[in-house]
Amino acid sequence: MEQFLVDALIQYGYIILFIWSVFEGELGLVMAGTLVHTGHMNMATAIFVAGLGGFIGDQIYFYIGRYNKKWIHRQLHKHRRKFALAHLLLKKYGWPVIFIQRYLYGLRTVIPMSIGLTRYDAKKFAIINFISAQIWAAITIWLAYIFGDKILEFLEYAKHHWYIALPAAASILGGVAYTFNKIEENILIKRKERHANRNIAKTTK
Repeated sequence: MEQFLVDALIQYGYIILFIWSVFEGELGLVMAGTLVHTGHMNMATAIFVAGLGGFIGDQIYFYIGRYNKKWIHRQLHKHRRKFALAHLLLKKYGWPVIFIQRYLYGLRTVIPMSIGLTRYDAKKFAIINFISAQIWAAITIWLAYIFGDKILEFLEYAKHHWYIALPAAASILGGVAYTFNKIEENILIKRKERHANRNIAKTTK
């Protein structure tokens, strides 16, 4: 089974990388960087394919927001906080948010959909999104290539010590999720406090 997966990655690596980048990303890019390190992938091709997948994925989310607003409004009930944070970041920072959203846990799909809900120019979004996706792919794949030996050592260790690796990975992911949730809460709480202070200032005038 293990050899089958390795052979599949080597033979269909670019196809898997593209599909993975459309829907998720980072793990697929680390895989690609490791395969570049072992000589089974070409660096430039892997970066372009991964960037293209990330670009197409965000374009899909953007147009879901642009043309499926009823569905988005239904989702608002489940993810009100994330959509509120996305709108706040877009209003405060503008187009650079399109660059940084790929690194914001839990907001990668929400931000493109939130931008689609606005009147933001679709062509401008596509251009920034494409450049952002290529830079994101280049940085991640290059880092995985540089640290390829360490990644392979970790995978070998995890294969033989899965009872340690799995809880450790779960703890790290849980810690990341908790940290980003606390950051989201703090940003939104500060926003409410600012609005409350403004309302108080208006009433006292």
